[in-house]
Amino acid sequence: MQIPDSPLSPPANEAAPVPALVRRTRWRALAHRNYALFFTGHGLSLCGTWMQSMALAWLVYRLSGSPFLLGLVELVSRAPILVFGIVGGLFADRWPRRQLMMIAEASLLVQATLLAILTLSGAITIGWILALALLLGIFSALEIPVRQSFVADLVPRQDIPSAIGLNSSLFNGARIVGPSLAGLIVGLAGEGVCFAINAVSFVIILACLWAMRLEPKRRHTTGNAWEQLQEGVRYAWHTPHVRAVLSVTAMLSIVSMPYSTLLPIFARDILHRGPEGLGILMAASGIGALAAALRHAGRDTVKGLGRAIASAVALFGISLMAFALSSLFWISAVAMVGIGFGMISSLAGINILLQSLVPDALRGRVVSFFTTLSLGFTIFGSMLAGIGATYLPAPLIVMIGGLITLLTAGVFWRSLPAIRRHIHEHGLIPSDQVTAS
Repeated sequence: MQIPDSPLSPPANEAAPVPALVRRTRWRALAHRNYALFFTGHGLSLCGTWMQSMALAWLVYRLSGSPFLLGLVELVSRAPILVFGIVGGLFADRWPRRQLMMIAEASLLVQATLLAILTLSGAITIGWILALALLLGIFSALEIPVRQSFVADLVPRQDIPSAIGLNSSLFNGARIVGPSLAGLIVGLAGEGVCFAINAVSFVIILACLWAMRLEPKRRHTTGNAWEQLQEGVRYAWHTPHVRAVLSVTAMLSIVSMPYSTLLPIFARDILHRGPEGLGILMAASGIGALAAALRHAGRDTVKGLGRAIASAVALFGISLMAFALSSLFWISAVAMVGIGFGMISSLAGINILLQSLVPDALRGRVVSFFTTLSLGFTIFGSMLAGIGATYLPAPLIVMIGGLITLLTAGVFWRSLPAIRRHIHEHGLIPSDQVTAS
């Protein structure tokens, strides 16, 4: 096991002093040039990604009229993250992360360009869509863990909470803006234009990556890939706070987050609304998620983050149960705001806690465990939710998920004193800077 980096040591690329006016802002990460470039490029790229996602779903349904194929395309694009996500984390710990980011973004550029050309030329078929969805999943399995661990190379460790919170704000803001723009563009010009815009967004983020001023960082990894994977697993299992938050992530992915799979059933059969009702419910969730992300973006410390995670998981569970019980549309919409807030506050908080305390030499692997659990495991949860709703009422499935989520919050809350002791005993960060309780 490598000796952890000093939690308060700034990376070499942050040697320049930060202006006093910027130091006082709550969104401290934007004070750093490299992160500001990343924030700009990644934000535009995320809007393009959400535009492509919405337009692709519309294209699949327009070509096939099959709900099954909608689910199959989603499965094909997600499954590689479950299989190869940890490999992406290994890469992030072995090789320079900016170069890996540029390779990943260039690969995604190729995928979006092919999709745009085939669609605009009229040559697109379901077979091509499935093949390109598989490519998207493989490239994303590299890009996601590398991107999340790369953020820590752009800011000092004390500004990691702000950076991760801002990243989450970008994601959820783009989730609202991107599909809305895609709806207008698809109606006016067709799906292919959305895919072309997404391709251009990858050119922008590549330019931002190229413009960064980063000093080479020495990688401390030794041994072959298998030994490094074992090292990462040992660290995750034997470190109380990592084991606890990864367990919470796995539970949320399996029993909590798959509620979205059943949303069309609630909108049509329980709340008696059409597609516009489904859109309002999704927007309500996005509003709650964005509010949670902005709250984390204002963090300048991880003090009290353990309590915040436990409270957010509890809110997630209570909101799921309220949504399951509701037959009134406005109550369901309010519950969706709570669901979005609780879900993103939980996941962003877990990501901040992990990246603030993990040694840099292990960052890529630990982040890949988190992304594999938070993104890949939802495949199993969605399958269980779909199968369960085939034989049981959908509200009962969501109610059970909410109850298990609430119990998960209670178990995690009880583990906080032991986590706090471990953090303080091992000197991961001074007691006046962080408490997990």
